[in-house]
Amino acid sequence: MDRMSKEETVNVGTPLLEVEDLSIGFGAGDAVVQRVCFKVMPGETLALVGESGSGKTITCRSVLRILPAAAQIRSGSINFNGKGGVMNLLALKERAMRDIRGDQISMIFQEPMHSLSPLHRLGDQVSEVLYLHSDMSASEAKKTVLDTFDRVGFPDPERVWRSYPFEMSGGMRQRAMIAMAMVAKPDLLIADEPTTALDVTTQAQVLGLIKDLQKDIGMAVILVTHDLGVVANMAETVVVMNKGRVMESGPAPAVLGAPAHGYTQKLFAAAPMIPQVAAPARPATQDDPILEMRGVCKTYTMRAGGWSKPVAITACHEINLSLGRGKTLAVVGESGSGKTTCARLALGAELPDEGGEVLFRATPDAPAVQINAMSRTERVSFQRQAQMVFQDPYSSLSPRMRVQQALTEPMEIHNLGTKSDRYDKAAEMLRWVGLEPSMLSRYPHAFSGGQRQRLSIARALTLDPVLLVCDEPTSALDVSVQEQILTLLEDIRDRMGLSYLFISHDLAVVARIADEVAVMRQGVVVEQAAPDTLFYNPRHPYTQALIAAQPEPDVNRPIDLALVAKGAGAPSSWPEAFRFDGQQAPALRELDPGHKVRCHA
Repeated sequence: MDRMSKEETVNVGTPLLEVEDLSIGFGAGDAVVQRVCFKVMPGETLALVGESGSGKTITCRSVLRILPAAAQIRSGSINFNGKGGVMNLLALKERAMRDIRGDQISMIFQEPMHSLSPLHRLGDQVSEVLYLHSDMSASEAKKTVLDTFDRVGFPDPERVWRSYPFEMSGGMRQRAMIAMAMVAKPDLLIADEPTTALDVTTQAQVLGLIKDLQKDIGMAVILVTHDLGVVANMAETVVVMNKGRVMESGPAPAVLGAPAHGYTQKLFAAAPMIPQVAAPARPATQDDPILEMRGVCKTYTMRAGGWSKPVAITACHEINLSLGRGKTLAVVGESGSGKTTCARLALGAELPDEGGEVLFRATPDAPAVQINAMSRTERVSFQRQAQMVFQDPYSSLSPRMRVQQALTEPMEIHNLGTKSDRYDKAAEMLRWVGLEPSMLSRYPHAFSGGQRQRLSIARALTLDPVLLVCDEPTSALDVSVQEQILTLLEDIRDRMGLSYLFISHDLAVVARIADEVAVMRQGVVVEQAAPDTLFYNPRHPYTQALIAAQPEPDVNRPIDLALVAKGAGAPSSWPEAFRFDGQQAPALRELDPGHKVRCHA
């Protein structure tokens, strides 16, 4: 059936989707979703808001009937007003549901690697939706898919068509997942945390894309999220869930403007925001850098396949950074900007190109050690003094190790203390991060995401380091848990005198924790200053775009997509003072004391 005839058969006078008295459980336990009710009108955006474990995702999966085998739908109905009229999705036969999935109702999943086949090219996977639900020819399907790739922000759609998922970054894979869900132009799009893995500028553009598609085809959206800023920019109706129940629901201006339930108020209090007034600066950094990067470049050689010559990719170019002792230097940028490569260079996991130096001073009076040219003895000592907190705590903790073994292993590797000393140290570190020593006997899977991140921090602290490199340590966490982890990191920094190299794409987080911020784009630092300067007087168009793209939980302050598109676009489109072509970026100049901007003289 063509697009027009499908739309004409939908009766817009009744809800497109109506969930009534839905309860879902597992085994003999209590229901994890309890008597949930909501409805979605054609063309409307409804936001399901809540933290991990609130029942948002399982409620949405029940719409498509893709629940785990052990799940039981104990009560309720889900009525969909599709091309066959109003039907109860829970009562349909599986063959009829297959015709609806991907065509009339699509879903964007939070973790794209769980939804994309590693064995098939992205073009083939996305075009499969069109082959299943339409009679398009191969050439028509490819043209439609390439157009969709272009609309979700891929700079080279043809390259994406030929690529496998493992060849793309996390943000790029999420864009491909969004393209797959949108390519058939469904009547209802269920978006489960669709922008969690995306940078703020890409997030703003994807949210704008979803809005445009809604206008074009009258698509309705169920947006599952814990980000109240995204809700304020997208939703007409808000449903707040906690522990499987609906806590509060109503029009977005009412719920966001004057939340009535205590849980909704708690979510608002924890939401990170760039403050409206500059915070008082911490004492100025003394001339005592613990880490310095001087003229650091990093180039990778990528195999191009076939008979093509290998391609040189510049991940970092002329990086000059200095981290003061006891301070926090934040490196901000989008996926592919080079910020994680910076972190790896700082820890010696990657070596800079010839001519670059990475220097470390463990104490103020210690001689500088060149990390990229350390002896074996120097490296062992450095690894004790510099530790890393990773983005995904589940991947950094072995599922086969109990917490006690995970925390004592670093001390065993470095031959520190007796077995009893190591146990005592592990117990002490758990207390430091707000957990109980009685948890030492558990495995990581027995902890929530926020607790696992606390375990990762505790493990990094067992060696008493002086430098912590934090790579997106809060990006996978709910807002209230994120608030707890940031408070914990600040407390530990001040109590232990630690220095942080903090990698992030979240400017609201950076505004809170950083003493200095370096903004990176495509391997170069484009602007660098203290937060109270950078966020209230941004000079570079890319920095302005990052700040404009930060969603705020206020329906009266929508994202300025025009400003985002301008700064996130090609450097050749920027104002003349910042414009350049290719790799010939202008120098990083100090325009004001402590405020450096990459611009022409």
